[in-house]
Amino acid sequence: QVQLVESGGGLVQAGSSLRLSCAASGRTFYAVGWFRQAPGKEREFVVYISGSGSTTRYADFVKGRFTISRNNAKNTVYLQMNSLKPEDTAVYYCAAGPTSAVVTTENYNYWGQGTQVTVSS
Repeated sequence: QVQLVESGGGLVQAGSSLRLSCAASGRTFYAVGWFRQAPGKEREFVVYISGSGSTTRYADFVKGRFTISRNNAKNTVYLQMNSLKPEDTAVYYCAAGPTSAVVTTENYNYWGQGTQVTVSS
C-alpha cells in the first residue's frame, strides 16, 4: 500500500512560481504522474517521471515552465512550476503507478488528496 500526500499549493499572482511536493509512504520507486482538475473540467495529465527519474514526459501546455524531479532517498517527487498563468488554476494531484502508466489516469494505482493552486491575473 502506498500513501501520497501533496503539499505546496497556494494563491499566487500570474508570473509567479510554486513548488509542489508529493511525499510517499510505503512501497516506493513507482512512477509518478501529476494531474490537475479545474472546476467543471476533466482531470488532465500534466507531467510524468519514471521510478528512477531517468524518463520524464510533459504536457505541451507546461513545457518550458514546469519541471518534475524526484528524490528517492526522501520518497518525494517535486513539481517546480514557473511562469504560472491563470489557466493553471486547478487542484493538482500526484499519482503512483507502474512505469507504463505515463499519461493514462486509469493506469495509476494510488492517488493523493490534491492541493489547490490558484493563479490570479
